Amino acid sequence: MTVVNIKLTVKEIKLLADLASSQLFRREFIDPKMPGQKCDWGEINLGKELVDRLRSLSGQVNFGRTSSAKSANGIITVQHQSRR
Repeated sequence: MTVVNIKLTVKEIKLLADLASSQLFRREFIDPKMPGQKCDWGEINLGKELVDRLRSLSGQVNFGRTSSAKSANGIITVQHQSRR
């Protein structure tokens, strides 16, 4: 099990979620149309779950994911435990 702790502002989390979402769109819909490119669906689905968690932490979406967040002075401390 891997535990990662990181401190980000809400603005930083929103930016990361937007950037990741744009990258996922490119990988899912644009890249596969280019010769020799294949879509890695496992990676795409993992990325979508990550974007959902980031957005839920920033208050944009609430999907009840397993991450926990604490806010102090505009900083969000994220604690997520991986079960791999």
